[in-house]
Amino acid sequence: GTNNCRMLVVRADGSVQPAQNGAGANPDFRVIDSFSRITRLGEGVSATGRLSAEAMDRTVDALKRCAEKMDRRRVSTSRHVATEACRRAANCGEFLDRVARETGIDLEIITPDEEATLALKGCAALLDLTLPYAVIFDIGGGSTEVLFVRIDGHRDDHRALSVVGCISLPMGVVTVAEDCGGGDLCGRTYQGVVERVAKLLEPFEAEHRIGEKIARGEVQMIGTSGTVTTLGGLHLGLNRYDRTAVDGLTIDFCSLREKSEALCRMTLQQRAAEPCIGWQRADLVLGGCAILDAICSVWPVGKLRVADRGLREGLLMEMIYPASFDVADNLV
Repeated sequence: GTNNCRMLVVRADGSVQPAQNGAGANPDFRVIDSFSRITRLGEGVSATGRLSAEAMDRTVDALKRCAEKMDRRRVSTSRHVATEACRRAANCGEFLDRVARETGIDLEIITPDEEATLALKGCAALLDLTLPYAVIFDIGGGSTEVLFVRIDGHRDDHRALSVVGCISLPMGVVTVAEDCGGGDLCGRTYQGVVERVAKLLEPFEAEHRIGEKIARGEVQMIGTSGTVTTLGGLHLGLNRYDRTAVDGLTIDFCSLREKSEALCRMTLQQRAAEPCIGWQRADLVLGGCAILDAICSVWPVGKLRVADRGLREGLLMEMIYPASFDVADNLV
């Protein structure tokens, strides 16, 4: 990704079947290894249009660690994807060649629509099937994907979900931090980001008239990103981030706004001292909060469900059960 390099290794045997809850719940696979490191591959791409040598070095080092783990675990099937930073960088081909040469990993650049659909597949188990619609978003490092999903609560398989529309915004936590100064993103600058994102969302809202469905109480919202999981950890007052406590947590918009406002009042050092943020995210979290504020203002659902799952889990759904999780065929 633009900000993180992540890997998940799982084992699923023939006795494991997809859960039949209508939304394609995550199968009962067993995680046997994982990896996550902030490498900021997309650092400077918004300004230069190129991946920097330093960013490529950091990411290749991380991918070497991933390759070692996959070899040690004797991984039989794998898929390796890259997102917005590689989509935008003029020298992406050079980077992909180097990764293949030095790590043996062949990276595949996925489209924004593919990225959004994978996020949907990864967090589908968190959907409430009694509501007919959902807004699902992923605030990444270099882009933000938003899906509007229709849910057929009468079905008991993966076809319960259909994607009505998808939009990818060229704004993520890294790009906002670089363009607007994420270490001191407050006041007018913060509000400017909120207004810019909201304006980018206006055509999508006008096309799908999501607000009308929200007024009828028909829409739920799920967020999958470091921004929302961080706010989830802060909301719970965790002294150390705990995925099991945060994944699936529901937070009302008032609490989200209070946490965002509190972070805006902090210095960079104070944000870094928060156990669920740290130095590596201290200059990024406000940009994510601004994007989240815009999404919540355009679509006032009132509450958000936090997903500490997404693209990686979506990839696993496709690899383990390619037929069972073929959702979003009608993506427009």
